[in-house]
Amino acid sequence: MEGAIPFAIVVWICSLVFIAIGIYSLKRKTPMHFWSGTTVKVEEISDIKAYNKANGIMWISYGFTYIIGGILSLLFNTNIGGIIVAISSTLGIIILITVYNRIYQKYKK
Repeated sequence: MEGAIPFAIVVWICSLVFIAIGIYSLKRKTPMHFWSGTTVKVEEISDIKAYNKANGIMWISYGFTYIIGGILSLLFNTNIGGIIVAISSTLGIIILITVYNRIYQKYKK
């Protein structure tokens, strides 16, 4: 159980970043981009509000996987939380890219 609290705090701070991105996406009036340094033009998206909502839900859901990792580290042990975070930060990235590409294709004009 030693180290579980600092681990959970760090993981929850990371989760807040992803959840903040999701909330930011939900509130944007222009299309949310996925890749750093890129933009999605208004002309590219058929329904900006639905597109941004889908992006927001994607990021918030991703952030919750880190929250779950922190909770499991406190309830059981840091190894279990670490496994969840490791899966989220490796396989989860691939899933994020796949989900984003589906969102983009769905709302692309």
